[in-house]
Amino acid sequence: MAVRKLKPTTPGQRHKIVSDFEAVTVSKPEKSLVKGRTKSGGRNNTGKMTMRYIGGGHKQKSRTVDFKRDKDGIPGVVKSIEYDPGRTARLALIYYKDGEKRYIVAPNGLQVGQEIVSGKDVQPEVGNTLFLSDIPLGTVIHNIELRPKQGAKMARSAGAYAQLTAKDGKFVVIKLPSGETRLILGTCKATIGTVSNSEHMLERSGKAGKSRWLGRRPRVRGVVMNPVDHPMGGGEGKNSGGHPRSRNGIPAKGFKTRAKKKGSSKYIIEGRKK
Repeated sequence: MAVRKLKPTTPGQRHKIVSDFEAVTVSKPEKSLVKGRTKSGGRNNTGKMTMRYIGGGHKQKSRTVDFKRDKDGIPGVVKSIEYDPGRTARLALIYYKDGEKRYIVAPNGLQVGQEIVSGKDVQPEVGNTLFLSDIPLGTVIHNIELRPKQGAKMARSAGAYAQLTAKDGKFVVIKLPSGETRLILGTCKATIGTVSNSEHMLERSGKAGKSRWLGRRPRVRGVVMNPVDHPMGGGEGKNSGGHPRSRNGIPAKGFKTRAKKKGSSKYIIEGRKK
């Protein structure tokens, strides 16, 4: 997968960098795994705006993605690599031997026609899902469960991956994309490889209109608001601001918001990078 830079024939294309979609093999999704997606525009059931900067955007359909990979021992064949408007990574459509079809998050290097499988005594190859206790040390993984049979929660976006660095009794030690090192039960599952579309971080929208296509309305800085609207608002000219904080008054830029007595803290060996 790669990106391509457009010729500067218009101001909106001058800095635009888009994916080349070379890895995508089909243009239409599998009908049985697709459902309609309704948009709220940030409004609740009474029509009141409860989330700002949301609205508009192109019509999208939701793909049902298998994050549990619980078809243990049943081989599946990759039928196609597809685009998903709801995530940065690509999807792979899998046809299983028992006739079922499922979408999974496609890892880098997964090819159409390749066979994948999940469960016990499975080879640690790209696309296969294993229990963490069965994965060799140093292996790059993604789609990691936090609790057994919960479904993948970590390392799911484009280019994301974690590394299994050690085994400690019934736990394994995982180094996450954020730099955090933590313990996870060996009975949790993870998929071998790196998430696809790793060049996503190189893309540039080129113009404000592309954000509107994604359903994002213009975001207003706090310092240009009035004091009634934001703690950093008010003042003549540019004499506003003060200590960086959110609209609710919570300090930003270094202020820790994680609960001190959070139950999962005992599993974190080393915190994420500052």
